Amino acid sequence: MAVCIAKLVVVPLLFLSTVFVSANSHTFARSLLPRELGLKNEKLSHLHFYFHDIVSGPNPTAVRVAEAKMTNTSATGFGAVVMIDDLLTEGPEMSSKEVGRAQGIYALASQNDVGLLMVQNYVFTEGKYNGSTLSVLGRNAVFSSMRELTIVGGSGLFRFARGYAQAKTRTLDLKTGDACVEYNVYVFHY
Repeated sequence: MAVCIAKLVVVPLLFLSTVFVSANSHTFARSLLPRELGLKNEKLSHLHFYFHDIVSGPNPTAVRVAEAKMTNTSATGFGAVVMIDDLLTEGPEMSSKEVGRAQGIYALASQNDVGLLMVQNYVFTEGKYNGSTLSVLGRNAVFSSMRELTIVGGSGLFRFARGYAQAKTRTLDLKTGDACVEYNVYVFHY
């Protein structure tokens, strides 16, 4: 009998304490609707610009910051890591109107061909995209006529961005390593 009375008292108390603890607990994650963040209809934008990778001269925009012991004997430069702050322009000339910067790193990640691992942000400085960024992650097989890199995110007008960038080398000076690359970027964003 005493056990039954204890069960009648203890079980409801445990239930109530669970309810009170749950009501006061903080949640780690929850589902939201896009409109709760003020997001409207998703749109697709196309951006076209030129990327200037300058490794030579007194003011390079791409600087080697690390390398492996074998990098200088590798036919592909395998193991080199380069930090970049490359100019993005409206046209192929360096004197063309600046639309932003490509900031990040690329690493020579292939032992068989010149294949770069690209990790960078396109930081836009022009027009309505001023202050917005796109984040890029992907493989860049430098000597392929057309390469495709993944857009994995963004900020500002490019929040929740996803898409791809097509890269095509316009000029490459094999003596200096300086290059101009044409980019067509297709990105979904809100």
